[in-house]
Amino acid sequence: MISISLLEVERMAEFHPPAGRVAETLASSGWTPDRQVSVDDWKEFFESRGVAMHAAARDFLSSFGGLSVDVSGPGVSCAREPFSFDPMWCEGDEDRFLDWGAELGLHLFPVGGLDNGRFVLGMDEHGVIYLLETWVASFGPWHEALEALILGIKSQEIA
Repeated sequence: MISISLLEVERMAEFHPPAGRVAETLASSGWTPDRQVSVDDWKEFFESRGVAMHAAARDFLSSFGGLSVDVSGPGVSCAREPFSFDPMWCEGDEDRFLDWGAELGLHLFPVGGLDNGRFVLGMDEHGVIYLLETWVASFGPWHEALEALILGIKSQEIA
């Protein structure tokens, strides 16, 4: 089980608008600070398969859902790989979210795919983004995860 302090939860929940190269990359992919998309279809689809959407995923996907970011090349500590914040990249992996969530003591919801669907991305109820495979790695709170994904900063394997 992962232990997170109340202070860390409050810090993760704060909205930190993307800036600099991260904001530029997101903007070139169609994101704007006032962007709002409906999450109803994703919510209904995954909840019908036993994976409930939590508030952190709803809020994140309302702003970033449906974006595909085409980055490549060397990064800060790993290669930059394309990613998409489309939960449908995770269709068929519902058990992976439920099983890892139970093992880690977290409520994980699908938020997209990395490296053209090679890996799935999930978010916990605190706003932390994870890469889920036969192992799990954390990109940190969503605002740090955006930076890591765009700049090529390696995630931290946690399980």
